[in-house]
Amino acid sequence: MVNFPSQRQLLPPLENGDRLNRDEFERRYGAMLNVKKAELIEGVVYMAAALRFRSHGQPHGHLITWLGVYESMTTGVALGDNPTVRLDLENEPQPDAVLLIEEQSGGRVRLSEDDYIEGAPELVAEIAASSAAIDLRDKKRAYRRNGAQEYIVWQVFEQKLDWFYLEAGGYRPLPVDADGFIRSRVFPGLWLAVADLLAGNMVKVLSGLQSGLATPEHALFVQQLSRQRL
Repeated sequence: MVNFPSQRQLLPPLENGDRLNRDEFERRYGAMLNVKKAELIEGVVYMAAALRFRSHGQPHGHLITWLGVYESMTTGVALGDNPTVRLDLENEPQPDAVLLIEEQSGGRVRLSEDDYIEGAPELVAEIAASSAAIDLRDKKRAYRRNGAQEYIVWQVFEQKLDWFYLEAGGYRPLPVDADGFIRSRVFPGLWLAVADLLAGNMVKVLSGLQSGLATPEHALFVQQLSRQRL
């Protein structure tokens, strides 16, 4: 009996630095069941190294906690943790977090039949330890070109967080206000006490977010999203 190789066996493995189109990237990624995170950025494959706790795992958890509380209080908004995003034919990142307005509530992205995000989410967030150069250069350019409205990069080693918003085709930094908050322009009530997040003081981070959620602007936003669903 002749054993013919399966399609999975015939496909070359993904390697860092491979230059592929999105279809070929997806075929090879899907065949590598042991790979948990690979991204296609400007036509180049990037594969993540093992993730350490204090430089990635814990900050990631804090970011997801902050965004998750906002999602729970804002019907029509959805949070994703490490979802694959089909931006364009040369870019398929897997960001640490996305916050999006659901399609039925007037959002910009759609979910494909195979359950992938297609298009640029309204907000994308990345934890940048060893990947800072990619996150602030090629990946930032791809998100900007595809219209991601806001982009957060938390540089853990540098103890720095940048939050960009899209204006006139370019990314501009959102300022830290006099009271220590950065306030989203796309998601009313999404307030971030930056210094407290960098210090790991999640009690104050969530307390500050609750202040944003209590504003009339957030209540109006929830009403607008609800009307879109009708």
